[in-house]
Formats: sequence, structure tokens, C-alpha cells
Amino acid sequence: MRKITGLIGSVIMAVALLLVVIAPKLVAAPEYAKWGTIAVKETQRHYQADIIDYLHVGRTNLAADQAEEKFKLWIRTKDGNEFGVFVYIRFNPLQDTAYTIRFERAG
Repeated sequence: MRKITGLIGSVIMAVALLLVVIAPKLVAAPEYAKWGTIAVKETQRHYQADIIDYLHVGRTNLAADQAEEKFKLWIRTKDGNEFGVFVYIRFNPLQDTAYTIRFERAG
């Protein structure tokens, strides 16, 4: 009986070790993650504000060498005003380089 219990314990430990080693590699960052980071940083800089909430709205493919990511950020300015801002980032998906960043106040 002790051999079976020891064997089961060893199997459980081996599976747990595999999950610890393999699981982080299975979770990849979404394609828009780089552009989301840029949207947040540029919005903070542009409005001198804190980001309260973040939403990736989606990607639009405009041409083979041009796409646009759209984000909606909720911000709080230093004087306490809160409002939404749409951030549009046009970029070249083939070269992974940005063309333009545009801000549009929501509402």
C-alpha cells in the first residue's frame, strides 16, 4: 500500500512540475499588447492624466501594409475630471512599426 501511495505522490509531483514549467509558455500576449502599451503611455503623456480603465476595441486591416488598433481608455486628469478617450494607432503589421497615433475624446 505504501508503494502505491508513494507512486501516486511521485506522479502528482511530476505533473505539478510539468505544469509549472510548461504553463507559462502556453499563455501568449495578445497581438495588440504592444500597441496597447503605447496607447496607454501616449495618452498619459498627451493628457497628463492617470488611466483608470482600458479596453481593446479591435483591429481594422486597412491594406496589406497598414492596420489600425483602436482602444478606449478612461482617464482622470490632475484636476479630477474623468472622461473616455479613443486612441487609434495606425501601423505597418509587416514591419511592426507605427505610423500615427490619434486621440478622440469620447462622447
